[in-house]
Amino acid sequence: MSNTKLLLRNQTAVITGASGGIGGAIAIALGKAGANVVINYYKDEEGAKETQQAIVDAGSKAFILKGDVGKEEDVIELFQKAKETFGAVHILINNAGIQIDEPFLSLSYESWKQVIQTNLSGAFLCAREAAKCFDEQGVDEEVSKASGKIVFISSVHDTIPWSGRVNYATSKGGMKMMMKSIAQELAPSKVRVNSISPGAIKTPINEHEWGNKEGEQKMLAKIPYGRIGEPDDIGGVAAWLVSDQADYITGTTVYVDGGMTLYPSFQEED
Repeated sequence: MSNTKLLLRNQTAVITGASGGIGGAIAIALGKAGANVVINYYKDEEGAKETQQAIVDAGSKAFILKGDVGKEEDVIELFQKAKETFGAVHILINNAGIQIDEPFLSLSYESWKQVIQTNLSGAFLCAREAAKCFDEQGVDEEVSKASGKIVFISSVHDTIPWSGRVNYATSKGGMKMMMKSIAQELAPSKVRVNSISPGAIKTPINEHEWGNKEGEQKMLAKIPYGRIGEPDDIGGVAAWLVSDQADYITGTTVYVDGGMTLYPSFQEED
């Protein structure tokens, strides 16, 4: 993977759920690559401000907008503000997501709806509005070979079943087919659509697992490469995937998981 420095100059990226963790790391990586960044957040305003400052320190522009990706009116406003501020939208990183864990027999319909609404319906709404922007703009080869790029931030659980988290795994499995269907439909219009599926990544949401020795060892047992991922691992891949260096890639999922999808429990012991 080549150096992505300034590969995204003169492009505008909308990143949902960018107040920290994976979304924040992606926002900063794209900012370092020269993109203007629209930082969407839902709750953590301070985290969003920290992401914004890091992008400004890297020499790019960024603004913050609160919104719920599961609400159509919030998503429409997000893209309207992006166009008003920067003139165009070239990149969408569909990162916002939630996880509500409950055993299947006691999984409430409300918990099911919340996860599907944010993770799947929210990703659909953002992708649709981004695609409208790309369609209006067309291709400007001085900016990018593509008219637009969409990246869904999914999970290894779009492939690996996950007991006790049926709602979450279903949302990610559905996202995978949504990505492929959109990619197939929009490819003739020079829109590239892909997914990144992270494995175990050190973020605040799962610190209760990797933050102690026992939990860390349990996670590492699932990772052949022998380390837990960092948000920057995803940020670097995202910046490359939306650059022209990846122009011939669409409809693909990149698993950034240290080998978790290799089913390490089937490894032969020495």
